[in-house]
Amino acid sequence: MARRSLPILKQLLHGQHPPLSRSVTYMPRPGDGAPRTVTLIPGDGIGPLVTGAVEQVMEAMHAPIFFEKFEVHGDMKTIPTEVLESIRKNKVCLKGGLNTPMGGGVSSLNVQLRKELDLYASLVNCINFPGLVTRHENVDIVVIRENTEGEYAGLEHEVVPGVVESLKVITKFCSERIAKYAFEYAYLNNRKTVTAVHKANIMKLADGLFLESCREIASKYPSIKYNEIIVDNCCMQLVSKPEQFDVMVTPNLYGNLVANTAAGIAGGTGVMPGGNVGADHAVFEQGASAGNVGKQKFDFCFFGDSDFFVNNLAVEAGILE
Repeated sequence: MARRSLPILKQLLHGQHPPLSRSVTYMPRPGDGAPRTVTLIPGDGIGPLVTGAVEQVMEAMHAPIFFEKFEVHGDMKTIPTEVLESIRKNKVCLKGGLNTPMGGGVSSLNVQLRKELDLYASLVNCINFPGLVTRHENVDIVVIRENTEGEYAGLEHEVVPGVVESLKVITKFCSERIAKYAFEYAYLNNRKTVTAVHKANIMKLADGLFLESCREIASKYPSIKYNEIIVDNCCMQLVSKPEQFDVMVTPNLYGNLVANTAAGIAGGTGVMPGGNVGADHAVFEQGASAGNVGKQKFDFCFFGDSDFFVNNLAVEAGILE
């Protein structure tokens, strides 16, 4: 990924042309420029519009990228086997939003996809865009969220009628893995600070383990400043002084809240691109919810998603191979 968030997009919005030289992040690898097949899931709502726009961009650029398209929708019970096989084969997937049913015991396909492919890291880049007026300036936040456990593990059951038990699972392995990803990301992208978001004052064992893991990993990166913040204070600080944050690492549920808050401050979820990354696969997607179909939201999603996909396809997919 680029040294700071989406530099090519910033230059294009300013009417500038990207520099011809490549940064160290984009050093050529064997096989660079070779045709690449990418799994494409248009999804629901605005998803087909956004992914369709990305296809047009790739075609206009004459990029050596070919899409293997599959119809997947949020009302399906499971992700089709052929879709999972395609992502495992191609390593990279571009996905539109998938509707998540409310209640009814139907599992979210988004969660299924993360679990099946072990996409343990969710990345959301939250930045100010030229021409998009917001309350705060100089917002440049990357939210890195643990994607496979916590409250979103989906471990729920009805103990007796009227009493539901929901389990929150935190493991040292997953906590250390996401912390290491966050610090590696910060190091490779010249970021200065990593902030761990938690609620260890109440969740003393679960979030305590998450913090302990983050501290152990932080000790191995002395050049990067490490902070900790309670999640409710974090949300207050985000809406008042967002410029103080750089890279944020969070457990699953908190990351969802923090990322959406940060995205809203910088211009809205429709503007901010996102991705889910694992050791062997990466799935990139829009920031807008699947139900947003307004044309204005589409325009913003188109630019953000396209640039994030192009930048990360070169970097993440190259690393994965």
